[in-house]
Amino acid sequence: MKYFTTVNDVKNIHDLVQDALLLKKSPFSHSHLGKHKTLGLIFLNPSLRTRLSTQKAALNLGMQVIVMNIDKEGWGLEFEDGAIMNGSSVEHIRDAAAVMGQYCDILGIRCFPGLTNRDEDDKEQVLLSFMKHCKVPVVSLESATLHPLQSLADLVTITETWKEKRKPKVVLTWAPHIKALPQAVPNSFSEWMCKAPVDLVITHPPGYELNEEYTRGAHITHNQEEALKDADYVYVKNWSSYSKYGQILSNGEGWMLTAEKMAKTSDAKIMHCLPVRRNVELSDALLDGPHSLVQQQAGNRLWAAQAVLKDLLMHNGQPQQVIQSESEKIIYGL
Repeated sequence: MKYFTTVNDVKNIHDLVQDALLLKKSPFSHSHLGKHKTLGLIFLNPSLRTRLSTQKAALNLGMQVIVMNIDKEGWGLEFEDGAIMNGSSVEHIRDAAAVMGQYCDILGIRCFPGLTNRDEDDKEQVLLSFMKHCKVPVVSLESATLHPLQSLADLVTITETWKEKRKPKVVLTWAPHIKALPQAVPNSFSEWMCKAPVDLVITHPPGYELNEEYTRGAHITHNQEEALKDADYVYVKNWSSYSKYGQILSNGEGWMLTAEKMAKTSDAKIMHCLPVRRNVELSDALLDGPHSLVQQQAGNRLWAAQAVLKDLLMHNGQPQQVIQSESEKIIYGL
């Protein structure tokens, strides 16, 4: 694995999940891998779990870590090739990313969508520009469309808590929120679950359909009550409309997860990626109750990040004889 931006960059999902669980039992077993290696974490947007978990994961592997909030501490970046830079942008991504790649052995990049122009956000210009010009392995710390580190942690959490021999029923349910949120987490969760040994159901109000590129293989319904019936895991998350891009189409009345709704499940576990708007998306009672996996899920962000960094360190510097990932196909136009 040279890049980690999507589930399609992962050769074997099962092996990566199991590696994360082994690292959870023995965090320092591969601390030699990162000796004299540097991880650069580049943030264009805020972060709590992603920053701390990825930084700690790198330290567990023996790496040094440089963190830069480039939106506050760096120059304004230009991403368009051939741009005449006589405006507010001070430095071109070609130059900035190339320099970062000289200073760091692996780069992590976090950026959000603008939620105003769907085509622009779908192009993933920021992430792909860093990947094209830095010449070192790249980890997505969330992008305009996907959040793979979160989804890997989610799958690790389901794997370690599921003890039955049958496939679990996993429900991704839309929840109300006070502002328009990106589709990155639900896109990524659906993308990963559709390749995992689970039965995925997605439920949301009309108009909140996700990009079908990420939901192929999922059952999709507007009936939340129907979706929750016999569920084993319920993942609560808000997102804005994809068809009417970035818009809030309803106030979400009746969509907040409650104890009464959970009674229809198969004693389901509750998941949320955090941060969460308590008593808007779901209640205190559910978040802090015995069925909540929210804190365990957040803790697994560390082991997910460490498994990814370990894989990149083990393969860093190896000759690239063939195009290995979906990301490379996009970057190089193949």
